Amino acid sequence: MDPMMLETLSPLIGIGIVAGAIGWVINTWIRVKHGYPLETSWGSAIYPKNDQAVERVKLLTQENAQLQAEIGSIKDRLANVERIVTDSGYHLSQEITRLRDDGGMRQ
Repeated sequence: MDPMMLETLSPLIGIGIVAGAIGWVINTWIRVKHGYPLETSWGSAIYPKNDQAVERVKLLTQENAQLQAEIGSIKDRLANVERIVTDSGYHLSQEITRLRDDGGMRQ
């Protein structure tokens, strides 16, 4: 090979190698972002073993169940409060209290 030709092609070869490496990194990043398994050089899938993620999912699931139960009890309590407020006896006792308070101020 002519040394002049090698000197001309070497920057192109370097750019090609860098572009290939950048493309590989971007491809891997996209696969991980979208949940595809990583692959070895032979094409077999690599599934990362992350016990912390599994434990975190269990904890979040338990917390979610607790929060749903708490929301259910709050809904029940709110329904009772709404029933009391809309009950006609409640309005009557409020009127009596208001009249009692107004009458005491006039004397």
